[in-house]
Amino acid sequence: MFKSGRFVAEHLGDLREAQVQPNGVDLTLEAVFEQTGPGRLTRSGKSIGERQRLEATDGLYHLDPGGYVVRYADRIAIPEGHVGFLYPRSSLLRNSCMLDTAVWDAGYEGRGEGLLEVHHPIELETGARIAQLVLAEAAHEGTYEGSYQGERVD
Repeated sequence: MFKSGRFVAEHLGDLREAQVQPNGVDLTLEAVFEQTGPGRLTRSGKSIGERQRLEATDGLYHLDPGGYVVRYADRIAIPEGHVGFLYPRSSLLRNSCMLDTAVWDAGYEGRGEGLLEVHHPIELETGARIAQLVLAEAAHEGTYEGSYQGERVD
C-alpha cells in the first residue's frame, strides 16, 4: 500500500507546504549537470562519468534537447518497511520532458539524482518542483548500504 503525502513528508527535511501532495511529496531542483565523459558499469563495480555543472541565468536553466543529470535539493530518508519510487511531475511530461529514476531502497538517506530527457527546449528554475516521491510498504531483508548512502547530506 502507498502511504499518504503527509507520511512521506515526515521523512524529508524542510519542505514548503506546497510540496506535500495527497499521495507523495514533490522534490525540487537543486542543480543540472551535463555528462562529459564515459561512465562504466562492470560486474565488480562502477564509475560515474565526468560531469559539468551548468550555470543558471537569473535562477533559470535554459535546456536544449538532450540528456541531463538533475540533482534534487530535498534530503530524503526511506524508512524501514518501505520502498521509494520517484515519478516526474505531469508539468514536465506536458513540456516534452521525461525524468528517469530508480528505486530507492529502505534505509537510503541522501539527496539523489535523476536523468532528465529534454525533447523540446525548456526553462527550469532552481527550486522548481520536478518530481514526486511516493512510498510503498515493502518487505525486505536488510537496508541500503550502497555507495550512494548519505550522498550530499551536509
